[in-house]
Amino acid sequence: MLLEIRHVTQYHYAAPVRESVMEVWMQPQKTARQRLVSFDLELDPPAQLFSFADTFGNPVYHFDVPQPHEQLTITANAAVETQPPPRLPEELDMGEWDRLRSDYLKGENFDFLHPHGFARETEALKAYAAERDIEALREQDPLTAVRALSKLISSSFGYESGVTRADSPIDDVLRTGKGVSQDFAHVMITLCRSWGIPARYVSGYLFTDRKQGDRSEADSTHAWVEVFLPSIRWVGFDPSNNCEATERHVACAIGRDYSDVPPSRGVYKGEADHQLAVGVSVRKARTAITEPEFYKTTRQPGRPSSPRTTSAHQPRLHQMQQQSE
Repeated sequence: MLLEIRHVTQYHYAAPVRESVMEVWMQPQKTARQRLVSFDLELDPPAQLFSFADTFGNPVYHFDVPQPHEQLTITANAAVETQPPPRLPEELDMGEWDRLRSDYLKGENFDFLHPHGFARETEALKAYAAERDIEALREQDPLTAVRALSKLISSSFGYESGVTRADSPIDDVLRTGKGVSQDFAHVMITLCRSWGIPARYVSGYLFTDRKQGDRSEADSTHAWVEVFLPSIRWVGFDPSNNCEATERHVACAIGRDYSDVPPSRGVYKGEADHQLAVGVSVRKARTAITEPEFYKTTRQPGRPSSPRTTSAHQPRLHQMQQQSE
């Protein structure tokens, strides 16, 4: 499937701020089933871009806007060709539980087996699991159990944006019974890890198809879960839409939870409040994409900033980040 993605993020400030420092995780990954044809990043005001790979190998772009500004716009454009994942077996043998208890496997997947950030067990989650007898799912093989867990989470919670925030703890979705993909992913990750199944958070995009039963918001960022099963390796599940990850899912980054890989995150210096506006478009490409793979960063012309000294007066730093819908 050939997809074109456009992701515009705008931060509006009530008054000029002195500086903004940002990191973004918006470049689609390059994997066996996902070919990144092109990617460019535009900034307004202009700034020098730096890129690096984070702890999990995700491409990250970092920049600093050192001059006063009242608005910051980040525009990411990507073209991606995806392939359907291999068809999964109907079930695995019960010995998979024993293979998951391997010391080697636990060491290799340490980060994805332990609590972190928003993906941690709480009393509310224990009550949710007990009420729905989730532990009984472990009487089945791990693949069947994970499928059933994804279906249960999908049916347990209503999809509704605006109920939770980017920094909402897991208890918020458990209390309200409503949330977005970010919240459902955290619930599923935490429960899988409690079973001894390595689970990681995936941030990216979804080409929404209502005919396939998708209920998540179209034209927005998206999050889902990948679990590691020794016999079939990493497998993606989307508890928001009660489906396995397909060629319609475009992965940008993986992490322990949302806090590792938000689409954008940063701070600014100043006293002004800020508002965030996000626009995402995920469309099938109108024509075949034949260009060779390339990655570029597009900047508006601007003079490079000169070194500055820090004032003895320390201005307040305000955090900025966006939620995965």
